[in-house]
Amino acid sequence: MQAYEYKVVPAPRRAEKSRDAKTTGERFALTLTQFMNTLGREGWDYVRADTLACDERSGLTGTKTTQQTVLVFRRPLGEAAASAAEPAAAPPRLGPATDAPLGAAPAVKLDKP
Repeated sequence: MQAYEYKVVPAPRRAEKSRDAKTTGERFALTLTQFMNTLGREGWDYVRADTLACDERSGLTGTKTTQQTVLVFRRPLGEAAASAAEPAAAPPRLGPATDAPLGAAPAVKLDKP
């Protein structure tokens, strides 16, 4: 089974100006394309866009609910990362130290300012 890591980012809310795009829709599409291509070069695959409710503070004691649109991306975990996600084997249990030499402990020197 393939394991993935996910990245969720806020969707762009404003289109960037461009000479290539004349209308608002074209500018917004170009902004989104550039953003998604940047993440794609880093190995992230676009999964979906979601709009979710979010409670925000309003005034001193109030709250209001707003809608936030986010973009969801994922990329496969590498073999090393996937094996690290599996639980590690328990370390070996050690018994009592029977072969320790008897005698005084070594002195510890403390530097005083």
